Amino acid sequence: MITSEPITLNIKNAGLSDEQFFHLCQTNEDWKLEETAKGELIIMPPVGAISGNRESEFNADIVIWNRQNKLGKVFSSSTVFILPNGGKRSPDVAWIANERWDALSIEEQEKFPKICPDFVLELRSRTDYLTQLQEKMQEYLNSGLRLGWLIYRQNQQVEIYRQNQQVEILSLPTTLSGEDVLPGFILDLPIFTD
Repeated sequence: MITSEPITLNIKNAGLSDEQFFHLCQTNEDWKLEETAKGELIIMPPVGAISGNRESEFNADIVIWNRQNKLGKVFSSSTVFILPNGGKRSPDVAWIANERWDALSIEEQEKFPKICPDFVLELRSRTDYLTQLQEKMQEYLNSGLRLGWLIYRQNQQVEIYRQNQQVEILSLPTTLSGEDVLPGFILDLPIFTD
């Protein structure tokens, strides 16, 4: 069956361990799998070329900033993070400060690391449900996320997530600041004008 929308399965009672989830993902490497903190398995369809290009561009911008500043590690959407609240999530772009990353063992770094990124960027593609992405962003926040951006071109908006603050919604922003999490980083947002 080919689908253009995420498929959600309730696996709460299946009791998959972190190791079993890792093996499930390795065995089904053609699928992008996530597990929510509520015990739902989400099977994500591949994104189209426009979304894939934008995701790649955003990742490149953060990689370039990080190479210049050497403050942490940048991760692609293929990386699954095991969050403290039980979710197993893959942001489109993620960044973790060096001191937090270096505190993990080599074994933890080689599998799905048990850590919440300091920063995540989620780009809503046409196949994504907005409410699922907003719940995902809340899972990150509940797990210690310091700064998160949910970008959705369809509504020409960005939602900014910060610890202990209300979600800030910006309409048609041209730039976003990395604030004190990604100091000096400014993301240009041409996606609302092209």
